[in-house]
Amino acid sequence: MGDVRGVRAGRLGPDFGWLWAAFAVSSAGTMLAFDAFALIAVTVLHSSSVQVSFLSAAGIAAGALFAVPLGPWVEFRRKRPVMVGADLVRCAALLTLPLAYALHALSYAQLVLVSVVVATADIVFRAASGAHLKALVPQEGLMVASARFESTTWTTTALGPPLGGAAIGLFGPLTTVLGDAVSYLLSAAGVRRIRRPEPPPPTAASTRITRADIAEGWRYLWRTPYLRALFLNSTLVNGLIMVGAPLMAVLMLRELGFPAWEYGLAYGVPCIGGLIGSRLSSRLVRRYGEQRVLRWSGTARVCWPVGLALTGTGTGGLLTVMAVELGLITCIGVYNPILAKERLQHTDSDRLARVLSAWTVTGRAVTATLTLAWGALASLIGTRPALAVAGVLLLATPALLPTTPRASLPERTPRTPATGP
Repeated sequence: MGDVRGVRAGRLGPDFGWLWAAFAVSSAGTMLAFDAFALIAVTVLHSSSVQVSFLSAAGIAAGALFAVPLGPWVEFRRKRPVMVGADLVRCAALLTLPLAYALHALSYAQLVLVSVVVATADIVFRAASGAHLKALVPQEGLMVASARFESTTWTTTALGPPLGGAAIGLFGPLTTVLGDAVSYLLSAAGVRRIRRPEPPPPTAASTRITRADIAEGWRYLWRTPYLRALFLNSTLVNGLIMVGAPLMAVLMLRELGFPAWEYGLAYGVPCIGGLIGSRLSSRLVRRYGEQRVLRWSGTARVCWPVGLALTGTGTGGLLTVMAVELGLITCIGVYNPILAKERLQHTDSDRLARVLSAWTVTGRAVTATLTLAWGALASLIGTRPALAVAGVLLLATPALLPTTPRASLPERTPRTPATGP
């Protein structure tokens, strides 16, 4: 218990501090630019609801496709240079947008292209940083570290959208994109300040990335029942939640006439629930046990989104969105640190980058597919009914959560060599 108390007290070391700082600044930039592409498409390019949904889906889907062979590529390389490179690529891609806007040359096609580049680099960064975190933090510190990242995410999410909406109102629609680009530059600088030597990556038998290397992440997930259940539930839940983002942008900004600052406020203020949930997560686990809290919070989080279909005009509509998002985000804040810790702890280190890459790629691909489908559905039956359908389907997803306590899980199959069978 002494080690756990020390970890809870916050002694994860200065190198973790730099990684945390890098995450915090890039998260702040991302949340400042919350739904920036959708906002630009709606308010600058006057795109249709189908185009807005396609924009969200195309970047995710193409980014996931391009990232498929990059999982094993990341696995066999040192993680910090990969993280820095991904940050710099995202920064450069985003900077092209305010430049094109200033030259009156901004187009829908450029928005799609930049979204693809950013999505690809984001998957690469996540795979590398997850593997690097497990090497940087002792096992007993993973829950605390995951909770800190989660609380940082929700703090920046609470502050970013309202500030971003205000910045757009004061300085123009591309302001937040510029801020996001700068945040990636600062993140790269933070990662470079980490001094602890990295453990050597797994050694590839060949300089070529084989099909076995690419498929190993999915094979590992599928043959590990506990991870498989978490993976399937997470993928479907996130996809059905995310289909509402472009639809709510169309509903609130176009159909109901909310200004951009109120749209940002509706999604920013409830994020205080994520901060509360992430702070409670470790305490609830200590009191009730990991598996029980995982299942409770995993079930509770899907009960809220159906309420978005009830969004109306004026103050009442704004409060409806805030209430729904507050409940959803509080439950997610409890659930996500446990999920992140379990995923890292149940994955062997020499498979971690590929597993995280496979997890993210699949999640992005499913989200893209569902987003396209719901954009088409909204054009047929309307925005509100489409939101209601997604909310009702979410209510069935707790059936996919793992029910077997961790202690009684069967042993995983023996590991295969790092380069695949």
